[in-house]
Amino acid sequence: MEAVAPVAELPWTDVWGQDAAVTALRNAATHPDALSHAWLITGPPGSGRSTLAYAFAAALIAEPGDAAAMKQVLAGTHPDLTALRTEQVIIRIDEARRLVERAYFAPSIGRYRVIVVEDADRMTERTSNVLLKALEEPPERTVWVLCAPSDADLLPTIRSRVRTLRLREPDVAAVAALVAARTGAAPAVAEQSARHAQRHIGMAQRLATDAAARERRDETLRAVLGVRGVGDAVDVAGRIVQVASEDAKALTAERDESERSSLLRTLGIADGAAIPPAVRSQISALEDDQKRRATRSLRDGIDRVLTDLQSMFRDVLMLQYEREGDLINRELEDDLRALARAWPPARTLDVVDRLAATRQNLEQNVAPALALESLLITVATGRTP
Repeated sequence: MEAVAPVAELPWTDVWGQDAAVTALRNAATHPDALSHAWLITGPPGSGRSTLAYAFAAALIAEPGDAAAMKQVLAGTHPDLTALRTEQVIIRIDEARRLVERAYFAPSIGRYRVIVVEDADRMTERTSNVLLKALEEPPERTVWVLCAPSDADLLPTIRSRVRTLRLREPDVAAVAALVAARTGAAPAVAEQSARHAQRHIGMAQRLATDAAARERRDETLRAVLGVRGVGDAVDVAGRIVQVASEDAKALTAERDESERSSLLRTLGIADGAAIPPAVRSQISALEDDQKRRATRSLRDGIDRVLTDLQSMFRDVLMLQYEREGDLINRELEDDLRALARAWPPARTLDVVDRLAATRQNLEQNVAPALALESLLITVATGRTP
């Protein structure tokens, strides 16, 4: 399949491979009778949910042809756009309450006020309930746009109040062509990155442009293939957590320091000066937010490892059932064939089930090292600890 070119005109310029969704949202932004007051855009990670949400917001807020206003919305700076992008484990209830408050403001200069909630699946039941009335009876000129991997990730009461738009999943060749065009990566690297990222566009771009990330992924999968006993399981689990922790620190350390320095300047406190008692609560609140973000970053890093492991054991199952033409990890084919011969399919399925259970354990705040050790013991022995 050939890559689908992005829609050329604003505000849809960066939307790629979702022509049907663009047509539906463009029609809704143009014809009030086709516009719902609340939308849910669903699709797998990397499918462009957020990109499409902001493009839709720009089409709703700006007058037709007003490129300056559209660009302001896309940049996230328009006064009639309210967006929630959480980098923490969950969306907090106070954040949801602030969104609801903003939803009842009339548009200041645009045609509509638009509330975009990325990662709406991170809302707890209590947080979701805060949104219910606002979604059920919004002001006439307010539109909600929620984003989540699947409508099943939200409460039925939320799903019943939104119009769902499901995005299509592009194939590997299309993602590879896009990655090569955007990054300049060699076609072979782009294809490998698209395959290893399982068509997640953002992750494919990261792999294509980061040789170290590609190497870490390969080393992790080979290390798991080499687990033979409890000692190996403990060792490899510790290494995975260490690498994920280092990645999380690298992603957050510079930003944390910049945020702290900016807050101190705003409060009129010189670098190195003592923190007055009157403002210590603000510093503590920032540090608490940063700790939650670091926890989310670590979990996201480990989740990426689990996704890679799922792809590997999925390949083993494909080989065991003689479906060999669609391997994700072709570079490991010899090792995967050996494993497919050594194990019965039931054991591979047990590992796949354990991967899903490990994800659930991590969401319930089980220590990452313990969760991974348990998983790798199942890999090594075929038994659940």
